[in-house]
Amino acid sequence: MRIYTKTGDRGETSLYRGGRVSKDAARLSAYGTLDELNAILGQALSLAPPQDDLEAHVYSVLRRVQRDLFCLGAQLATLGDEPPAWKIEEADVNRLEQAIDAMDGILPPMTTFILPGGHPVGATIHVARTVARRAERHIVTVARQEAIEPLIGIYINRLSDYLFVAARFTNLQLGHAEPPLVI
Repeated sequence: MRIYTKTGDRGETSLYRGGRVSKDAARLSAYGTLDELNAILGQALSLAPPQDDLEAHVYSVLRRVQRDLFCLGAQLATLGDEPPAWKIEEADVNRLEQAIDAMDGILPPMTTFILPGGHPVGATIHVARTVARRAERHIVTVARQEAIEPLIGIYINRLSDYLFVAARFTNLQLGHAEPPLVI
């Protein structure tokens, strides 16, 4: 089986379970951005030094998030009434909220705005957060054009919150201060 099919050479692509759309369609921008986000999370995990607290609160969650992003992409790549093979559940959103609460219980309170940075893992998670926000904007566009599962938008919104807290937590655990915003 070859990796290239030549079926997309004219600017269209096939969707999961049938249908073809333009490669600049809003749903492709949405799930393409989710794919980019997944790759950035993979990069963050590849930079991650072993540490028990980070494994419990960040690394294991990010591995699960990578699976969730694949499910979100499958949902966005499926047209019509037939459900995709994989989908996000309310338990996935709850898992993110519980992870946020656990890290927030350890983090010192924020007293100022912070700039993205710190340890390379924390900085990469900050990049992932901005890509999650961009994915969210694309998902909102798709939702305005056609009916999609509302949980998709809820999950990605909660994920960006999780990534902000995870970046702060990672920097704290790895001993890298986050630069404060100084004006």
